Amino acid sequence: MSVKPDLKQQILSLMRAPKYRPLDKVEMGKALGRRSGIRMNLNETLRELEQAGEIARVRKNRYVLPSEADLVTGLLHVHQAGYAFLSREKPGEQDLFIAAENTGTAMHGDRVIARITRDENYARSEGGNARPEGRIIRILQRAHDTIVGTVQQSRNFRYVVPDDPRIVHNVYVPTVNPDSPAAQNSGRHAAAAAEVGDKVVVHLDVWESRHVNPEGHIVEVLGPSNAPGIDMLSIIRKFHLPTEFPSGVIGEAEQIPETVEHSAWKGREDLRDQFIVTIDPDDARDFDDAINVERLNGGGWRLGVHIADVAAYVQPGSQLDREALKRGNSVYLPDRVIPMLPERLSNGVCSLRPDVDRLTHSVFIQFSKDGRPRNFRFARTVIRSARRLTYKEAYAILRTSPHDQLSERLHVAWELASLLRRKRFEAGSLDLDFPEVKVRLDAEGKPIELERIENDESHQLIEEFMLAANEAVARELKNRLIPAVYRVHETPEPEKLAEYRELVLSYGYKIGDVTQRPQLQRLLASLRGKPEEQALKIGLLKSLKRARYTTQPLGHYGLSKNNYTHFTSPIRRYADLVVHRALADRDQSRRARADVGQLASVAEHISATERVAAEAEIESVKLKKLEFFQGQLDAKNPKVFHASVLDVKNFGLVIELPDVLLTGLIHISSLTDDFYTFNQPQRKLIGRQSRRRFSVGDELCVYVARVDVFKRQVDFAIAEDAPAVRGRRRRPDRRR
Repeated sequence: MSVKPDLKQQILSLMRAPKYRPLDKVEMGKALGRRSGIRMNLNETLRELEQAGEIARVRKNRYVLPSEADLVTGLLHVHQAGYAFLSREKPGEQDLFIAAENTGTAMHGDRVIARITRDENYARSEGGNARPEGRIIRILQRAHDTIVGTVQQSRNFRYVVPDDPRIVHNVYVPTVNPDSPAAQNSGRHAAAAAEVGDKVVVHLDVWESRHVNPEGHIVEVLGPSNAPGIDMLSIIRKFHLPTEFPSGVIGEAEQIPETVEHSAWKGREDLRDQFIVTIDPDDARDFDDAINVERLNGGGWRLGVHIADVAAYVQPGSQLDREALKRGNSVYLPDRVIPMLPERLSNGVCSLRPDVDRLTHSVFIQFSKDGRPRNFRFARTVIRSARRLTYKEAYAILRTSPHDQLSERLHVAWELASLLRRKRFEAGSLDLDFPEVKVRLDAEGKPIELERIENDESHQLIEEFMLAANEAVARELKNRLIPAVYRVHETPEPEKLAEYRELVLSYGYKIGDVTQRPQLQRLLASLRGKPEEQALKIGLLKSLKRARYTTQPLGHYGLSKNNYTHFTSPIRRYADLVVHRALADRDQSRRARADVGQLASVAEHISATERVAAEAEIESVKLKKLEFFQGQLDAKNPKVFHASVLDVKNFGLVIELPDVLLTGLIHISSLTDDFYTFNQPQRKLIGRQSRRRFSVGDELCVYVARVDVFKRQVDFAIAEDAPAVRGRRRRPDRRR
């Protein structure tokens, strides 16, 4: 029998009554009356309300409103040191700090209820920071019921050490004799096959006490931890990434023609005679954006941004659409891509390859000679890309004088892009661009080279045009009152920026009110090219809120834009596909208003899948970097790398290798030429006999000394005979 639609409201109304006292299920049923239907569905309705965080269950299974009992609901984010933060589900409320001893059996990513033990006002009155604190009292939903780890064996029992350092407990697993009858049972086969040192997937049993280790059983053996490909397979299992498409999805994709049929051109503008090009990384396999720029008579430019029209092939509600939504985005690991769409679309009919017809959704923007957008136009189009350029090829063309149609068009495009870039920073955009390190692998998946990719003019050209298109589409959707998904980056909390200011001061920089955007811009400009640039930029990013998707155009703090969305990558981001549909359907504003709630759920889901993808990509690259340095160590003749000192501690020098974007440590014990003491006020290590000094900003030459894959750490030693050691470049003296 279905639940009466007003039963939830009846329960909430009862609990909001001034004289309400906490009731259990039986008492709740009596208070609501014994009418047929209500009592039968009461348990289910209470469970739904509890899962939604609208009510909470306290001692003796009695129900209260969370706000009445100082309870909050949210997602738990655990730090590998053991403590955690609870992200509240109500927008605008500050995160709750959870000490390690107060996390209970909750794990990273779990949805939990916490009781506030120290509110913001109390924290201020005690003179400490204004961060509220709490204690986990209930787990509403586990993020995952499996973990990935390495099998180990003690004298008395077998256990699995989790790969995720945020899971601080080892997991006990039963030892199964492979020759026993139990091992023949399909549920025990994996456990019997696992050997010490294997990477495995463990299904967790119910874990009720933090004072005992969790238990579980092995459900999949991935293979020896040092075997080729096992590291990336472990990442895939750890982050629960899909490896194959369901047969129904593949079946729908196979029904789509590999070429664009002429019948699909109906109602589209034919742009095949225009000189349109794509610019992408060397190893790109899918091309979802193309550009062309023309200089106008009398000054100014006309920009065309042409994006693969994935919406023409992926219909709402289809199996292709449901699977794309489930995945949310493509994931890029060093040895593979886990695509959002099947290869027939992502690398086939949707990819804007040269010399073939492709369906696109185009944005046309006319700019005045001073870089101001004068008018916008949007159209469904068909194009034929004239050239496929890599970033390296485009950069080489921009570094030489124009001599043919391609180079002339590219130089005109850079004229506009460089002007837009300058105006963007003048308008307050923050320069938070980071170089990228590409891990080059051999045929067996072993890293053989770490290549630093700079954000040069070729990258900046494409970036500015994509930003312009995204902003134009966001403004159009907002003006037409069409429900859509926006990319937002909200204003940071002043407390976070105040903490960042202290970090900046510790590096000897003079900085004023960092809540004022010009101050941050001046700081970022002063960091350019300095050894500590990377560390302080990362510090700033940690102080800012995470960009996310929502149905409200809340603006983008980092880009300093009031309207922004994602439109330019529908092959690899579901958000862009949603935006394409909204922009294309003229009648959508009338039909979609009733679906705003559903759209909000989509925005929340794809924000979550984006975070998972980012974590998986970062960890996979870090693992390959560690493997690269382990290979250097095994070679007995490791390569010497340039390094900059980021920080000085009493236990050694925290360094960064700027060419490979890796942070490591030179432990004080490896400085064998003298006995070094730590000068805390000056943040220096000083040799007792030689008076040799190490301080922030020093540049050294180092080689790898130790790799700890489990802790994700690399230790280095100084290459004493390297020129950079004898004549270190000093950081200029700065007054605070």
